[in-house]
Amino acid sequence: MIPHRTDGDSRPGRLVQISKRCEYGLRAMIDLGVAERRGRSHVGVPELARHERISPKYLEQILTRLRTAGYLDARRGRAGGYGLARPPRTIVMGDLVRLLEGPLAPIRCVSETAYERCSCPDEAHCGLRLLMGDVRAAVSRVLDRHTLADAVTVTLRSLRRDGEPIPFAPQEAS
Repeated sequence: MIPHRTDGDSRPGRLVQISKRCEYGLRAMIDLGVAERRGRSHVGVPELARHERISPKYLEQILTRLRTAGYLDARRGRAGGYGLARPPRTIVMGDLVRLLEGPLAPIRCVSETAYERCSCPDEAHCGLRLLMGDVRAAVSRVLDRHTLADAVTVTLRSLRRDGEPIPFAPQEAS
């Protein structure tokens, strides 16, 4: 998200970033949205994990959390797996990030949900706190403006533009 160097060097360095758990969860949600657009209501964990090149066990933990929160449903059997429990246009990306990652604030003293007093002697006038409050607000505005449907549309548009195969073809009836 935001390049961060503490040594004054302007070369790219360590980033303020989301966790792998959050990244994998968002990618899986987009995959399930793509699958739904292609006519598949559910996709199995092995197929999702293979497509995203991540551990099926770890992915299952993430998907279980998303199911518990009401974003996914699970179905057993041959045509089973996970599917979206709500229409993609009603799933706000910011809500997913908050569920999987926690507060969007880069420092606790600007968090709206997990506020903690900082060590600054004058919090009300702390330039760092004021700047990081703006960062939190900007990130929140962007993530809360976009839905899963938006991310799916961008993904499909990009694949088509580049002539790439679109994953999660409809399954053949047996």
